[in-house]
Amino acid sequence: MRIAIDTLLTGAVRPLGNSGRDSGIDKQPVPGRLWLGPEGLQGDEQADRRFHGGPEKALHHYAREHYPAWREELGPRAVLDAPGAFGENLSTTGMTESDVCVGDVFAAGDALIQVSQARQPCWKLNHRFDAPGMSARVQASGKTGWYYRVLREGWLAQGDTLSLQDRPHPQWTLARVQDILNRRVLDAALLGKLATLPELSPNWRALFEKRARLGEIEDWKRRLEGDAAEPSGASPRS
Repeated sequence: MRIAIDTLLTGAVRPLGNSGRDSGIDKQPVPGRLWLGPEGLQGDEQADRRFHGGPEKALHHYAREHYPAWREELGPRAVLDAPGAFGENLSTTGMTESDVCVGDVFAAGDALIQVSQARQPCWKLNHRFDAPGMSARVQASGKTGWYYRVLREGWLAQGDTLSLQDRPHPQWTLARVQDILNRRVLDAALLGKLATLPELSPNWRALFEKRARLGEIEDWKRRLEGDAAEPSGASPRS
């Protein structure tokens, strides 16, 4: 698998619509090359480092081929006219959640990156798209994008190629993992396999371990709805 990076994007923290909060979700194209370190691209920012960014979410990748389906579902939206609508750092055509597996290792420019998890969308997408329930729609669709950790730092630029170097878990596509997550599967044996998958991010391993142990589905309301799901004065976990 060799896929060209069509657009490389970063964003600064700024106010997010009418949410009253700040966010770095508004990513803009960068024409030159950028240094990719363990925490992500040079110049890329996140407002809440508890839940965004960090070594397990150093890069967010979103498939450009999902955009037509969103335009058809939502109607014309300026935010969908160019890459970056979903806060992605990498925009490509030719690979989606069905083509990418947990633990896949890619050479990217001078760097080496590894798929750590799919994205769990949060309430900020509701404001980004000015569409209540957008985060829940993205989650249900499985068109969420995914994250990489950085195995080797290096320079990265638009036009560089993502070249698959290793695929330790071909049976665990991100589409399959998300299906288990989003269909609220409670099969303890299946969840146990995911909980011990070493290349899966620690947070997702813990999520699947807890679901298997308790036999309960985690509450998604605060993540998906933010302030709409919070008592007055409370802060959403996203």
